[in-house]
Amino acid sequence: MGGCLAFSTGAAFFIHSDLGTDPLDVFALGLQEQLPVTIGIAQATVAAVCIAIWSLWNRRRPVVSPFFTFLFCGSLIDLLRWLNAAGYVPVPNVAIMLLGTVLCTYGSALIIMSGVGIRAMDLVAITMVQRWRWPFWAAKLSLEMVLLVSGYVMGGPVGVGTVCFLIFVDILIQPCMWLNRRLFALPNHGLPSVQSA
Repeated sequence: MGGCLAFSTGAAFFIHSDLGTDPLDVFALGLQEQLPVTIGIAQATVAAVCIAIWSLWNRRRPVVSPFFTFLFCGSLIDLLRWLNAAGYVPVPNVAIMLLGTVLCTYGSALIIMSGVGIRAMDLVAITMVQRWRWPFWAAKLSLEMVLLVSGYVMGGPVGVGTVCFLIFVDILIQPCMWLNRRLFALPNHGLPSVQSA
């Protein structure tokens, strides 16, 4: 839950900075330009597609917890935007974007490490790591590029914040997991290969 709160706050900060947002929200906001949906519903739709891919690829029954994580995070982002939470932070937009980067990175690491409610896109990325031996950041980056391009075509906001997210968040999730294990002795139930790093 702490990971969801951190990630959602970071995503809301990205959106508020107006410098471009993370690829999932580029897609969600682009979809909002085309259909009367909330960010929560748009993210839940992405979750459903990712869960179907993960289920077929692993020949397992679809899991439900990632769907709730997507819906919960998306709903938190909607709520934080409605409250204009970032608007009360008296710092420049670039600083809000950088704070969003830190929160999204750490929140993602906590969600994955919990092993419960891992975001559906991360489940697909973990399967890519297991099947293809890709680094986690490369698997995640490839999935987010699909969302980014789709969202951009629909009118989603892309900018320096989007590039910042792709470069720093995806690359720093795994080191954050390693630090959580070393400094706080948190077990990694989502991507166990990090434990040996």
